[in-house]
Parts: sequence; structure tokens; C-alpha cells
Amino acid sequence: MRNGPGTLGKAALAERWLNAHLREHPRRAVVEARSGGLFVVDTQDLIQRYLYLFGVWEPHMTGWLGRRLRPGDGFVDVGANIGVFSVLAARLVGDGGRVVAIEASPDLHRRLVRHARLNDLGNIRALNAAVSDRTRTLTFLLASSRNTGANSIVPYEGPVESSFETRAGPLPELLDPAEIATARVIKIDVEGAEGSVVRGLAPMLGALRSDVEITVEVAPERMSRLGDSADDLLTVMRDAGFHVYRLANDYASGSYPAALSGEPRAPVRWRGPVTEESDLIFSRVDAERLP
Repeated sequence: MRNGPGTLGKAALAERWLNAHLREHPRRAVVEARSGGLFVVDTQDLIQRYLYLFGVWEPHMTGWLGRRLRPGDGFVDVGANIGVFSVLAARLVGDGGRVVAIEASPDLHRRLVRHARLNDLGNIRALNAAVSDRTRTLTFLLASSRNTGANSIVPYEGPVESSFETRAGPLPELLDPAEIATARVIKIDVEGAEGSVVRGLAPMLGALRSDVEITVEVAPERMSRLGDSADDLLTVMRDAGFHVYRLANDYASGSYPAALSGEPRAPVRWRGPVTEESDLIFSRVDAERLP
């Protein structure tokens, strides 16, 4: 799947057999991502299964970060999970760069710290905290350990596998001045809570680098259950001088072989409303497509 030539048959193999088989019959292993990072994975979990199968999670986001981050840059990872993008960023920015990885789940935070150590990355500061628009305690719910990335504060009426409480605060209060000043990319993936995270971030926007770019996974339906809207989030960012771009993303296992066989897609200008889950990138660059 990873190293065989071409893509013929790979999508069908992943979609029809391997993805489900590795979920139902989990394997535990240390795997090397395509970017060179090492991760301890359990294939029951979606993200870890894709690392095992393909050596990457979200190939277009991975490619975009690879084009953005340079030695000495800063990266802030809000909703870091086990550290896939934090490890990637730490390798890209080097010893002179800064990575702040923020993860609310105590279990995922422990695994994040483990991966920073496994990869001998001393430039990652890992925080076990949640991010919001004010200081408070938040309760997170997880429906299934088959997708640990779905930990969320969004109300959920179905069966819950686990829950935990974590203290939350605005991003400017969790970062030190140097981390704010050097941030080249801020990534926000918080499963519906992005409205409050961006509201808390808003007072900091003017203190960021002129070339800072902020990527937010926006889930309008989940946002609405918290009383937020994607339109309000877009307004905050546009009022601060940012243009909106959308980056392709597909979580279907069958989409990965093709995505990995060519050049990662570039973010394209987005002018309409956001009505479905989308990976948005906010940049002060005014173009039809981000390089």
C-alpha cells in the first residue's frame, strides 16, 4: 500500500478490506510517517490507522504545511491529538523554531509527549489544556475510541464511551509573547468549538506576524449546537484583514492513494458561505490560489 508502484487497485484494497480489517483487528506498532516522524499507533483509531496504512494523515494539509514552515518559524497546534502535525512542524522549523501543541485529552496529551520524546524533539511545548474564549472548565465527550480525534464539547445525546473535564482559556493567555510573535501558522481543529477559539484569538490577531496564516477546520452543524455560526467566524477573520481559502480534504481511505500520487492541492479562494465541514485557511495574501 505504501511503497508499491502506481495506484492501481490500492483504493479498492484500502476501502473494501484493509481499513475495516485493521479497525476490527487492531495492530500496534511503531511506524515512520512519510515526513520521517515516528509514531506508536493502534490501528483501532482512525488517525493512527491511516498513519499505519499510508504514512500520512490529511495529505493536502501535510503538503501545505511543508510549503509554509521554515527553520526558525513558530507553529501553534490547537487540538494536537497524538502530535502528527506538531511532530511534522517541529522537524520543519528546526531547533531555532517553536512549536506549541495544545491537547485537551489527558490520554492524547501523554501520547503527544511520548512522540515528542520518541522523535528527540526538544522544540515542542506540549500543553494539556483546552482553548476557548474565556477561562472556564469544559466537559469533553467521546462516542467511540475508534476516532479519538472526535473528543468534543458539542452536546451529544447518544451513548458515550468516555468523558473528561479540562480547564480552558483564551489562546493569548496560553502562549508567551515570543510564541505569539513568531507564529507562522496556527492550526485549529477542535470539533465544533472553533467559534469560541477564534473569538478568544481575535484580540491577538494584530500582534501576529504579517505573514501569519491560520487554518481552521470548520464544522457548521456542530458549531450551531454550541450557539455559534461559521458566518460569524468568517466575519471575525475578514474584519482583521484575512482572506478565506479552502483546502481539499477527504477522510475516505480510498481517496488516499490518489492524493499521495500527485502534488498536494493548493488552497483556493472561497467567497461563499460555509455550509459543510471544511478546512479553511485564512491569509492576508490576496489571490485566487495560495502558493
